[in-house]
Amino acid sequence: MKIKEIDAYQIYDSRGFPTLEVEVILENGIKGYGLVPSGASTGQFEALELRDGDKEVFRGKSVFKAIENVKTLIAEALKGVSVFEQEQIDKTMIELDGTTNKSNLGANAILGVSMAVANTAANVKGVPLYEYLGNGEGHLIPLNEIQILGGGAHAAWATDIQDYLVIATGAKTYEETLEMTHNIYHAAGEVMKARGKCVGIADEGGWWPDYETNEEPFDVFLEAVEKAGYIAGKDVAISLDIAASDLFDGEKYRFRLDNKEFTPDEFCDLMIAWCEKYPIISIEDPFADTDFKSWKRFMEVCGNKVQVIGDDLFTTNIERIKEGIANELANSVLIKLNQIGSVTETIQAIKLTQSAGWLPVVSARSGETEDAFISHLAVATNAGQLKVGSFARSERMVKWNENIRIQRSLGDKATFIGGKIYDIILEPELLKV
Repeated sequence: MKIKEIDAYQIYDSRGFPTLEVEVILENGIKGYGLVPSGASTGQFEALELRDGDKEVFRGKSVFKAIENVKTLIAEALKGVSVFEQEQIDKTMIELDGTTNKSNLGANAILGVSMAVANTAANVKGVPLYEYLGNGEGHLIPLNEIQILGGGAHAAWATDIQDYLVIATGAKTYEETLEMTHNIYHAAGEVMKARGKCVGIADEGGWWPDYETNEEPFDVFLEAVEKAGYIAGKDVAISLDIAASDLFDGEKYRFRLDNKEFTPDEFCDLMIAWCEKYPIISIEDPFADTDFKSWKRFMEVCGNKVQVIGDDLFTTNIERIKEGIANELANSVLIKLNQIGSVTETIQAIKLTQSAGWLPVVSARSGETEDAFISHLAVATNAGQLKVGSFARSERMVKWNENIRIQRSLGDKATFIGGKIYDIILEPELLKV
């Protein structure tokens, strides 16, 4: 089953920005597609998303150069190669690019082809994508991490904190996580509207708030949980994405909303205090990607009771993850396909995270598409967690809905362990997937 042709064309993500879709066509006519997401809050160590930069064309956001790279350089290199050689195909593209951050061809060009190859191979075999990616070993339906309030770069800095999310730690089934989230999401909207604190919907579908401090959302969040009929800390827990690299100038952290500055030690004190005061089970990027001292101190205090996720800290980069493991900087890694730029490297990053006894969290981007690739990726690798955004907007809901379909497809093979996934934080041996 050899590749005959690779095509690419410009489509649009959930924010209306250009991205690309890649089509792989085999000699027998079977096709597969890869739709590339895009982030708004991007880490400095991410692979490069190649955009044209011409302000007169799509305000500089067009991706025609990346498309041309797919249709010429990449297509020429992969023509005649077996579609089942995923690792070799990805390696060929990486070597063809020749840079550490995929800046020649563009990580978006490479990823689009990589995703399309995997999708095509699954189509050839006539199996679901999760089964192909996981060699038939994927069976764990992920616990959802879902945004209730959006802030930071996702909501024009309505709050300095990027995401206030809910995790249905008490849910017994995947369906129950969706029911609980539905109830809390809509209760939060009612609470905010009653308080006159809701502007609209943020980039990822969460409520766009209007607050005077970064701590005020906690009160709204907890009121919404109670209004929905649940107990915070028992039925559900809070997850935060601080995205602290955006708040750090190299010396101090700054909350624009509160008009406050913090030294790294003071900011670490604040993060610890929040974890003690509120039912927080997970916190992402609580410190800047260069502030290793704060990461290490926070882990020493909170690492045995809170999931500490590195996003900008690791950018799904294997070498950075290895460094984080060696220095005990976190206990979880956010996994984003387009941060590293190929399916093979993404799966390797997940396996490395799991081999260290850490928790991977497969994640979407703020600029998403209607593709549900990451839902399959989470199940294929038994990652255990999926972070997509909120409980609104079709590019988000398609991922949650796809996991319903995957669970049905797996039948009796499907497993769901819910909040037990966090047992690994306390004792890795307790978790046997």
